[in-house]
Amino acid sequence: MSRPIHIHPSNPRLFEFHDKPLVLITASEHYGAVINRPFDIERYLDGAAAIHMTLSRLFLLFREMQSSRNPNSTCKPDSSDYVTPYARSGPGRASDGELKCDLDRWNPEYFARLHRFMSRASELGIIIEVTVFSNTYADSVWALNPLNDQNNINLMPVIPWPDYITQRHTAVFARQQAFVTKVVTELNGYDNFFFEICNEPGGAAPVAGSASPDEVNAWQQAIAAQIRAQEANLPHQHMVAGQEAFTYVPWEQLTTGSFAQLPLDIVNVHPLPNTTYRSASYDLGEFMSKQLKIRALRDYCLATASEPKPVNMDEDNIASMYMDPEGWTIHRKRAWVTVLAGCHYNAIDFTVNKYVEEGNPGSQRHIRAWMGRLSEFIHSLDLSRARPLPGLVCAQPEHTLDCAFGIAGNDYCIYLADEREIDTPDPAGAPINGVLCLDLPEGAYQVACYSPATGMYSLWAPLQGGPGTELHLPEFTHDIVVRIRK
Repeated sequence: MSRPIHIHPSNPRLFEFHDKPLVLITASEHYGAVINRPFDIERYLDGAAAIHMTLSRLFLLFREMQSSRNPNSTCKPDSSDYVTPYARSGPGRASDGELKCDLDRWNPEYFARLHRFMSRASELGIIIEVTVFSNTYADSVWALNPLNDQNNINLMPVIPWPDYITQRHTAVFARQQAFVTKVVTELNGYDNFFFEICNEPGGAAPVAGSASPDEVNAWQQAIAAQIRAQEANLPHQHMVAGQEAFTYVPWEQLTTGSFAQLPLDIVNVHPLPNTTYRSASYDLGEFMSKQLKIRALRDYCLATASEPKPVNMDEDNIASMYMDPEGWTIHRKRAWVTVLAGCHYNAIDFTVNKYVEEGNPGSQRHIRAWMGRLSEFIHSLDLSRARPLPGLVCAQPEHTLDCAFGIAGNDYCIYLADEREIDTPDPAGAPINGVLCLDLPEGAYQVACYSPATGMYSLWAPLQGGPGTELHLPEFTHDIVVRIRK
């Protein structure tokens, strides 16, 4: 096996895999490929590889509830189709009506599916974010967890849902450690993954006596330490991703400690309001709101650019329940801004589910094709040398946001997006034209325009550089990329 995916030696915001630079980009399903029995693993992964997706995220020990703001997904299997890591042997029935789990016995079907998933992803060169644990959010979601006392025969303690991601209960934490040991051992031979400690960890929940964010972070540190200690004695070591615990009340998604305090190789950020870094707050958009918020998204990515860790905008749910071109266009813009600001991007395509593992025809034509074009485009650059280039643009058409990326003096990519929200009197989508002004070094260049929607370039034309270089843009809607090469 080659060296597992790792941080690029020339650019700490980038990955290297099989000796090539790699940006993580996906329009993913909701992570239940292994736990949902009818889900066709090979069809999903083959379809993702065909559109140049470089990432998929996989939940190992989490099962979700459908809600009005969170559509059906692979993480919401029918009870009869839920494949747990543990043998469902009974006696007695769990809260979902199926047999209770025996936490002392592993389920061969689960691990067979896990290896099928990891093996096929490895063959295709797709990186897997292996998410070991997750917040359980509420009583109704905790009630589905195999470690809940109602769902197993092993006399687990009765605990409130926020305590699940703490070390408060010795028996629960011991079971979590046993699960980590099993997963680390099973997966060590693969080179195409990294661990995520916990999806959306949170503290100060609106429940009496709930743990503080610091207490949740201490639990995360313990899990990360266990992963690393166990892998120290195994052939391969894998990166650990995560995020510091957010605060429920008052709401704040803190990220400063993700860079400076937690033992993380990769910092995950779920785009949400009041995402804070150092002394600044960024409104990255409300959950499933159909907001755009690309200026704050760009500014957050650029503000963290000096941090020597990759940043993954993980599970962007800003408009994912709106499975239409309007919602997908929002995600296209957010993906381009994130990637050209030097970060990695993971959206959710909720049209992917059992029996539709490649998404529906609409998502195939739109978001999945668009994300594939972004992946092709960004990997056409010399990524080990490329960096965000703030300050390159000195003027641009009205209503547009600029995001510049590339190799100074050699290869420039300027992304321009209509940043108007859809619920304004003058919403995004009207034709835009005008002049783009750039402060380029003196010299002879060639320039072309690229469409993120169609994946097509215009003809290349000569361009003389220098301070205040002006380009008269063709008319476009929503977004355009200007590429300038020496």
